[in-house]
Amino acid sequence: MQFKDYYETLGVPKTATEAEIKKAFRKLARQYHPDVVKEREKKTAEAKFKEINEAYEVLGDPEKRKKYDTLGADWERGGAPQQAPPNWQDFAQPRAGGRQGGAEFHFGGTGFSDFFETFFGGRGGRTGGSPFGDYDIGDEAGGFGAPAARGHDVEADIMVTLDEAINGSKRQISFRRSETEKAETYNIRIPAGVHEGQRIRLSGQGEPAGRGGKAGDLYLRVRFAQHPDFRVEGHDLLHDHELKPWVAALGGEVRVPTLEGSARLKIPAGTQNGQRFRLKQRGLSQAGGVRGDLYVVVGIDIPTAISPEQRKAWEQLAELG
Repeated sequence: MQFKDYYETLGVPKTATEAEIKKAFRKLARQYHPDVVKEREKKTAEAKFKEINEAYEVLGDPEKRKKYDTLGADWERGGAPQQAPPNWQDFAQPRAGGRQGGAEFHFGGTGFSDFFETFFGGRGGRTGGSPFGDYDIGDEAGGFGAPAARGHDVEADIMVTLDEAINGSKRQISFRRSETEKAETYNIRIPAGVHEGQRIRLSGQGEPAGRGGKAGDLYLRVRFAQHPDFRVEGHDLLHDHELKPWVAALGGEVRVPTLEGSARLKIPAGTQNGQRFRLKQRGLSQAGGVRGDLYVVVGIDIPTAISPEQRKAWEQLAELG
């Protein structure tokens, strides 16, 4: 298992601030987003996009970043930048890419690396139900009321884009058990309207049981890919939009991104910093097929450098104000 240098992936120093990390992620995510690259570049861009998402998933979260930086310190002392840091096992938690009840699983096609799953991904063994309910692939038998001899369940994360969450998709995943070199491949369906934290169940594909017992299940836990333009709040999307001071003061019209393209938004005169504007049913799907909303959160873009003419105009405004 190779150690992932997430700072290198985002192109930022280890001293980067939260704002600098976010800015770097947005720039790279827009550059490699599958929706904007040319068709012949899609495969390469998708792989790069997943790497960028994984890096931001860790460095964009203060707790994950602190844990990662602790690992990084050990790695640097070891002097082997491409390998796992010394004593990494002390930090690892049971998960889909590692040991689960004696078996080891390695996944492909989920959007997350073995390194991420080891330190920040789902846990193995029997797992509780999702608050959103599970989406089953296979029969309904073999639930949590199964005999004690049943094999352990296995859980891994699967990266799902917001577009997939709205429209659904078909994906191919693979996993390999430690006792065999052969990878098992499955075509799975991401259902339209899937939620963050929901799990997709592959019945009987977990750890085998001894003495003729029933095998455990494989659960793929949905984690939304980070998006350069939107934040997720339940079923709603939030978009941060910077307004020029004169637009906020005088009003106007701006174009804002949506999952389907873009939309026009009227800005009333006297708009304040932090004010929200709602675009109905432009968010994520919820129960009954009704979509959440898209909220545009306004920030005032104050210029950091102005020309002599602009300074004179601002001074005149100050005198009038």
